Amino acid sequence: MSKLIHYAFDALLISAFLAGIKRSTGLHAATDKIENKTIRSYVEKYLGFGEWVFDMTVLYLNHSSYF
Repeated sequence: MSKLIHYAFDALLISAFLAGIKRSTGLHAATDKIENKTIRSYVEKYLGFGEWVFDMTVLYLNHSSYF
């Protein structure tokens, strides 16, 4: 169970990292080139979740007195 949580957290960090790259450089994954609609949908949801995590992190850090 702990390995599953570890892998899920790693996947979350990678997705948020990719969202940061998208926001700072404009580069993004070409999901439209994925032919399988089901896989494309899952990839878009995964990347969208990373963007949400990135947004919430930035929002939290903007309101923190430490930053």
